Amino acid sequence: MTTKAAQLRQAAEDAFAEEIAALRQADDRPRPPNWQMSPQAVVTYLLGGKLASGFEVTPKYIGDRRLMEVAVATLATDRALLLLGVPGTAKSWVSEHLAAAICGTSRLIVQGTAGTSEEAIRYGWNYALLLAKGPSREAVVGSPVMRAMNEGRIARVEELTRIPSETQDSFITILSEKTLPIPELNEEVPAQKGFNLIATANNRDRGVNELSSALKRRFNTVVLPPPATIEAEIAIVETRVASLGRAFEIPAEPPGAEQIRRVVTIFRELREGVTVDGKSKVKQPSGTLSTAEAISVVGSGLALAAHFGDGRLSANDLVSGISGAVVKDPVQDAIVWREYLETVVKEREGWKDFYKAARASA
Repeated sequence: MTTKAAQLRQAAEDAFAEEIAALRQADDRPRPPNWQMSPQAVVTYLLGGKLASGFEVTPKYIGDRRLMEVAVATLATDRALLLLGVPGTAKSWVSEHLAAAICGTSRLIVQGTAGTSEEAIRYGWNYALLLAKGPSREAVVGSPVMRAMNEGRIARVEELTRIPSETQDSFITILSEKTLPIPELNEEVPAQKGFNLIATANNRDRGVNELSSALKRRFNTVVLPPPATIEAEIAIVETRVASLGRAFEIPAEPPGAEQIRRVVTIFRELREGVTVDGKSKVKQPSGTLSTAEAISVVGSGLALAAHFGDGRLSANDLVSGISGAVVKDPVQDAIVWREYLETVVKEREGWKDFYKAARASA
């Protein structure tokens, strides 16, 4: 049996078990039914802070505090929460940590895809038992949503708008009546106190299935924006890359602030179509160039430096990852990238090493 420490990626409730335990011990504020800590403590868990005992809680989300307060307050009511935003704005990350802090598990997940069926949302059947004994509660195979209703926990739905529209509407009765009917048994599963739903959706994806107005009314929507400032985005990348480096045991020095700033600067300028000083406009590529992609580029560069370099992250370790993130369309995006290199990077003081490495790999 493998230990939790050997797992490639631990669930939030396992990775941050010490912080959750410290918060629960220090928390003396009222808790909603079946919550393991108060709404204020959940926000502290997400944003970080220092407890009266001196214990330091690390930030899981770097951004607007009010957004997290609204999200947590929503889950304390009868309305479900929809986290909406462009790719890479930490929707799934926030969803996971909200569920871990509130009910102790983030594992009750429905992954939305074009093939997600009603059974994945409601329930299925153990067909061996069904054939042997006929329809019975014993033969019912509960979905993560049904389990959350039974246990008074939080269920998570990833990429809600990827689920076909006719399947999405399976949530309407669950969210409005707080019951899950089982017509075959003439029974229903009532939701226990503490049950709620967190869904995530990407508002810039192709092939999105719009939510019906009836379903939209069951959700309170919180839009997670890209990081407001370059400093905030750098802090996010530094934190996540450090975490990835520990998880994958990459034998390299932590990346220098200068290299992370370069990656974030390039991504922000190409994403927003203007240089950070506001003096020059640049063409935008077809990709999103999210913070999540910046984390991936730095993480990949760190692995290159560790295994094929001297252990120090350099411009040469970053350029292939950045080029791959920018050039999604091999024709149009390649032109955008070359023009950006010649008009912005080439003229930028202190970036000659990056320009040479980028040109050599082009």
